[in-house]
This record gives sequence, structure tokens and C-alpha cells, in this order.
Amino acid sequence: MLSFEHLYATLPEPLWVATQATPVASPELIAFNAPLARELGANDVPEAATLAQWFSGNQPMPSSQPGALGYAGHQFGNFVPQLGDGRALLLGEVIDQSGVRRDVQLKGSGRTPFSRGGDGRSPLGPVLREYLVSEFMAAMGIPTTRALAAVTSGERVVRQMAEPGAVFTRVASSHIRVGTFQFAAAQRDEVLLKALADHVIERHYPEAANAEDPYLALLEAVVARQAVLIARWMSVGFIHGVMNTDNCSIAGETIDYGPCAFMEQFDPQKVFSSIDQGKRYAFENQPAIAQWNLARFAETLLPLMREEGDALVQQATDVIRRFDTLFSAEQLRLHADKLGLAAESPQAAPLMEALESQMHQGRMDMTATFDALTHYALSPSDEHREALLALTTQPSELTAWLETWQAEQVVSQDSPRSAAMRSANPVIIPRNHRVQEAIDAAYDGDFAPFHTLLAVVTKPFDESVEARRSAAPATENEQVLRTFCGT
Repeated sequence: MLSFEHLYATLPEPLWVATQATPVASPELIAFNAPLARELGANDVPEAATLAQWFSGNQPMPSSQPGALGYAGHQFGNFVPQLGDGRALLLGEVIDQSGVRRDVQLKGSGRTPFSRGGDGRSPLGPVLREYLVSEFMAAMGIPTTRALAAVTSGERVVRQMAEPGAVFTRVASSHIRVGTFQFAAAQRDEVLLKALADHVIERHYPEAANAEDPYLALLEAVVARQAVLIARWMSVGFIHGVMNTDNCSIAGETIDYGPCAFMEQFDPQKVFSSIDQGKRYAFENQPAIAQWNLARFAETLLPLMREEGDALVQQATDVIRRFDTLFSAEQLRLHADKLGLAAESPQAAPLMEALESQMHQGRMDMTATFDALTHYALSPSDEHREALLALTTQPSELTAWLETWQAEQVVSQDSPRSAAMRSANPVIIPRNHRVQEAIDAAYDGDFAPFHTLLAVVTKPFDESVEARRSAAPATENEQVLRTFCGT
């Protein structure tokens, strides 16, 4: 079905270690992303039973060459020199229909040399969560890994309790992380480090190869992509949950959807991860954490750069500091779109800051607020105004904000800004309680709610009745306040 290549496997061990999947008892296909498969060049798709065998790891896919990737990482600020794919296998790379090289990886396929005593398996819940959230992000145009398939294993996985097991197949521009570079640097082998950096330049940033200092240019390019990515996360209220350096993609994609969720009632200090007791990875901390992670990346590249001594450190520091400017520029663009303002409006930042304060103080749902604001901007009727004011506990304060905003906003039904405003403000997000409903039903053997929700979240601007039902914020009894990574 897919024709694999193995460029990453040509790098020295321990960056890649050949490993076979551990067979599961009785795999059954939950979902297969046929459009993505076609995008990857699949021209003949076998029956579901064969797909289940392939995407569980029970039967090797033709031309695949499974291997686990080594990486290190700062986990909640503490450095661990060896982590690696403890429950994942890279099957190989495919060249998609656009000529782009992309990884295909099994997740939950059994023990590897990096398992560190773990079982190498994944519970069903995290597999379904990652499938839903990554496909929503793709539908929103936010750089992300993709979901190709999900398979039940017919086995139980013990975490907080015994749960159904599953295997997830994801596609990425690559699975190379900041932690991969930390792992190479920890080997104290400059040849290994250079081989990795050259591979990344060739694969992701070929323009850097012609720079005066290719490794400085690599740092600049990765910083730029991460700045844009985090700004786009923030624009839809996404909270990654575990922004460790091993979960920070060099390709600038969202990777490793563990205890992630989308903020509902606006709170800058919101966390969902059950293990983030100190709120290190709270919503508003994500830009600073991304910059911190990039500083760790810069440290690994220093031995390869041309400058020396204090000048070298200053050069790298200047690039890391540029993250703030790049992030702010992308965030300002998104703010203008979300508020229906002219792209160059000087009021975008103060108006957004004031609205975020209103959402926090008025206990407003973030997605519902911007959806209602979009409807009001496109059709400023009393009905739409009242629908917006109904979202806050402080209607008089929001009314005052609306008056200031209306003096600036330039969207109308026929305005070229209307499409930008709508595309910046989804109707639907994978709300945590809806995701949990789908997971709970699946644990009882019913996957219909998962498929229904998947169809909805991959059309984030749908105004249908079913979409509106899924778009509704959680009631007090429906709220899910903690999520788990499943490792």
C-alpha cells in the first residue's frame, strides 16, 4: 500500500535502533484515514482485516523497516539523558504526492530498547484523543502530526486501572525533536551530532545549507517555525499539557498529544495535565516554555557553529530572543483576524487584551465568545448581540468593550476581512467532555460516538444542528478538568 524509504535509518545508532513490534492478541480496525493514505501515495488499500494486522504491528507492512528512535529530554525542567521511543516504532518514510518526505509510526506497538521497564503499550483512550485532536488541528491548518489509523489490540493495559489497549498510527514530517539533539549531544560525539543536524537541514530546511553558518541558520529556522506554531495554538485555546523538550518537534509541528485539551472558560493559568501540579505548562506559559526549549536546542548546536567563545553564545542568544518578536507578530496577525480588524490595526493588541480580561472575569467560554462575536460582526442584529452578552456574567462591562470594538472593526457581510474572521474562529473544537464521552462509549464497545465526533471536529466551521450540539460548552456536571497521557 505504502512504499517506504529509510533515510533516517542510515544515521548511526543509537539515533535509530532496529526493533520489531510485539504482536497483540486480536486486533480490530477502529478507523483508517483513507484521504490521508491517498495523500501519502497509497493506490491500493486492502480490506479492514489486513489493515488491522498491519497497523497493530502483527504483520509487517511491505517494505517497512521498524525501528525505535533515541532521544533525551527535559521533563518538567529535569534533564533525562535517555528517553527514546519506549512504545513507538518508525516504520519508515514515504514521499507524499507533494514530494514531501513523511514518517509513518506505530504508537503502542510494544517494548523497545528505550522502554525503561514500561510495557510499550497504549490504552484506548489516549489513542482516540490523539486521533480526534490531531485531525482537528489539521482541519484548522495548524501544523500537526496526523492520524492514519487506530486499532484495538484485544488486550488490557494497566494504568490507573485495567483498560482496553490500542495501537495508533501517526504521520509526521519527522519525529525529530529538540530531545533528539539533546540525546546526540549527550553522546559527546560531534560526528553523530553533525550527521543529525545535516540530516535535518537536508530534510526540513534545505535553504540553511547555503548560509554562511548552516547551523545558525538551522536554529533561526526552527525558532521561526516554533514561534508561529505556538501563536496558532494560543489562538484556539489549545493547551499541550506536556511541553517537554522531547515533545518539541524540530519540524515545527504539534507532536505527542498526551494530556492535551482546549480551554473552555478563559483562564490564562489553565492546565489539564494530571501531572502538572506546578502549572509549568499552563496556557499563558506556553510561549515562554517554547523559547526555553529552543534555548536548549541552541545549546546542542554550539559545537557545530562557526563563531567561538562569547561571540558564539551571544549569536545564539540573539536568535533565541528573536522568538518574542516572531511570536508577537504572528499573534498580532491572528488577533486582527479573530477580532475582524484590519491587518495593520494598532488596536488589535489592546482590544484583545481587554477582551481576554473580560472573558476571564466574566467566566466566558473562549470558543463560544469568538464564534458569537463573528456572528455579530457579520450580522449586527439585536439577536446576535444578546447571544454574545448571554455568555458573560458581566454584561455591562462587555457592552462597553463592544462599543470600543465596533469603532474599529471593519468586517461586514461583504468585507474581504469576513472570511479571515470566520476562518480564525472555529464553531467547533474537540471539547473535553465530548472527547471523554466518545472514549467512555468506546470502552463499552461502542465506537459510533467517536466516529460522529471525528466527522464534526474535522469540519470546524460547520453550522449544522449536529455540529452546534457538539459545539456547546460543557455544563457544570459535564466538565472534565484533568487528562492523562497514557504512558
